[in-house]
Amino acid sequence: MPLILDAGRVPPRWAARKSSLSATSVKSQAPVDSVRLALINNMPDAALEDTEMQFFQLLESAAGDIPVSLKLYSLPKLPRGDRARQHLATFYAGIDDLWSRRFDGVIVTGTEPRQPNLRDEPYWPALVDVLDWAEHNTISTVLSCLAAHAGVLYSDGIDRHPRRDKQFGVFHYRKVGDHALIAGTPEVIRIPHSRWNELREDALTSRGYLVLTQSAEAGVDLFVKKKGRSLFVHFQGHPEYEPHTLFKEYRRDVRRFLRGERKTYPSMPHDYFDAARAQLFAAFREKALADRREEVFAAFPDGVNAETMESAWRPSALCIYRNWLQYVASRKVEISEFAGVARSGRVALSAQRMRGEDAG
Repeated sequence: MPLILDAGRVPPRWAARKSSLSATSVKSQAPVDSVRLALINNMPDAALEDTEMQFFQLLESAAGDIPVSLKLYSLPKLPRGDRARQHLATFYAGIDDLWSRRFDGVIVTGTEPRQPNLRDEPYWPALVDVLDWAEHNTISTVLSCLAAHAGVLYSDGIDRHPRRDKQFGVFHYRKVGDHALIAGTPEVIRIPHSRWNELREDALTSRGYLVLTQSAEAGVDLFVKKKGRSLFVHFQGHPEYEPHTLFKEYRRDVRRFLRGERKTYPSMPHDYFDAARAQLFAAFREKALADRREEVFAAFPDGVNAETMESAWRPSALCIYRNWLQYVASRKVEISEFAGVARSGRVALSAQRMRGEDAG
């Protein structure tokens, strides 16, 4: 079923990707029974529109016959260039709009950290407001990567720990918990990661979080906890990534090294390139280390067709998000039915009192 974007505010890349029929469909009015989601996209400018596309495609593919409508938001006080500011002004709502809306679920992405302590980030007060709102006003909340780190820091005082090197690539995760979110997934799941910090299992479990997937080499990925009326779902990784996303991040980090914006040459993404591609990038690394100038980047093996790379994590990502949407949809029905019964009971009691009958 086509994804429905709020008020037909369809970013051009998504509209162009759809056929003319589907493009019309995403602009249509959301059905009353649709699962209403807010996507709070806080990714840096270079990844802002890519992240939109990743979640649009993942949610539409995972939805099946569940109607899903989506509205876009972003936190204030994030550094933005002119293009990104214009994009946000055209296709996103201000965060204050969130408080007056009713959503069944919310997805909050991370952003690039600039402060050692997340509480010192300029957007922290707004993020705290979002977390408080989500706890009391949604059926479920998804926190991605840095947003997951911020969420557990705020609600449970759990600190993230810096890694010696970036956790970058595709890693194997084993199911270690029993939960409807991972029903139907294989015992071993491959998930992309791109982060400099980590949350540790002992800290999470001691605060009541249920860890669902874990890797011997990469630690925890997916974990959950009920907060208020909302099931909080946390990913340290990025199941939404497209096949070429890690390639683009690697290319960006190589360029940053050549510009002098980072001290060390980036590690090649783990378990991602095949042997032939890995050899190409290893050869370029030697060239860059011997002659560290931005001009050298012109020889970066950009001709590698990242679009043909197999997305080994896609089936598991679709399964997890399908389970999540089904959970939200089923809880929405349960809440609606309960509210209907409660209303009927109040009407009957009111009528009884009007007739002067004894309610006891």
